Amino acid sequence: MQFLRHPLLSPAPGTQRELVSLHYGQPGPSSAGKAYIQASLHGDELPGMLVAHHLRQQLGALDDAGQVCGDIVLVPMANPIGLSQFMLHAHLGRFELTTGENFNRHYPDQIATVAAAVEPQLGPDPAANVALLRRALKAAVLASPVETELQSQRRTLMGLSCDADIVLDLHCDAQAVMHLYTETPCWPDCEPLARFLGARLTLLAQDSGDNPFDEACSQVWWKWQQHFGGRFPIPQACLSATVELRGATDVSHELAADDARRIVDFLRWRGLIRGDRPALPEAMGDARPLAGSMPITAPKPGVLTFLKDVGSEVKAGDVLAHVIDPITAEVTELKSPVDGLFFARDFLRFANAGMRVAKVAGHEARRTGKLLGAR
Repeated sequence: MQFLRHPLLSPAPGTQRELVSLHYGQPGPSSAGKAYIQASLHGDELPGMLVAHHLRQQLGALDDAGQVCGDIVLVPMANPIGLSQFMLHAHLGRFELTTGENFNRHYPDQIATVAAAVEPQLGPDPAANVALLRRALKAAVLASPVETELQSQRRTLMGLSCDADIVLDLHCDAQAVMHLYTETPCWPDCEPLARFLGARLTLLAQDSGDNPFDEACSQVWWKWQQHFGGRFPIPQACLSATVELRGATDVSHELAADDARRIVDFLRWRGLIRGDRPALPEAMGDARPLAGSMPITAPKPGVLTFLKDVGSEVKAGDVLAHVIDPITAEVTELKSPVDGLFFARDFLRFANAGMRVAKVAGHEARRTGKLLGAR
């Protein structure tokens, strides 16, 4: 295993943060493929960090035994900026305090630059095209200018991940079931991952808006396909998924060790780890459009109490929660707008007017525009 340090741009004299990456197996052309896994891009989402702790133990043992035949890169903590942000003892790891930007948005786009650089060299061999595009993309990412610490963090993460076959971005919701986000072109390759992780739900979109990390890794391939208009064979060469590891307080060794084992099983199934290929598990859920994930909003402020647990199948009109005005004793019912899976809810129990407090995944696309909220 290689332990590498990646210094970030210093924001002020006397300060310096860094990212650390752990490298297992065999990088380069002889590799059986590359997987990139990172934890806690939102610095206050900690289940992924504990999963990474167990992954490094499991991958380390496999690497020492010579069983890692792919190139596996693990970033056990992907956001030192957000990890260090506290205010009045509250951890604020989702948005950078300097700019207010979400750490999981606004990753730079090198698609047109790379397309122009490599077009004269593209040909009829899909594998050769993928290798050429990956080399050019990595060079473009690493050469891109940065002016801030946040930009240098984004560039470092993209430089480590942009040439991978598999990208897993480990997150969590507030209170939720295990679920995934991926782009629609990735679903055929993501479906086995959902099975191995026991995901209840995978939410699909194509370019959901504001360029989150996972889409920045996967969208280059289908956008190059569109750019070149089918003149060159370019496969969807990256499966990138956001893995929502249940809720923010689901931080236990039992869950994390099991999640790490399931990820290792998937990597073995994909051929990056030697040994008997594990059987594909039964599906625990299905895929639904991200545009069918309906936010439940509190129209009035008050004490929030839920009547349904996450994981419940609900019908349109079912009451999911009450918002109670402590002064007037008025009770406002929050109802599901669709039939679907009640898959996530907030852990706060006082709702401001207009606050999104829960999500129900329906089967039909109903929303348009930017599909990912800031939260």
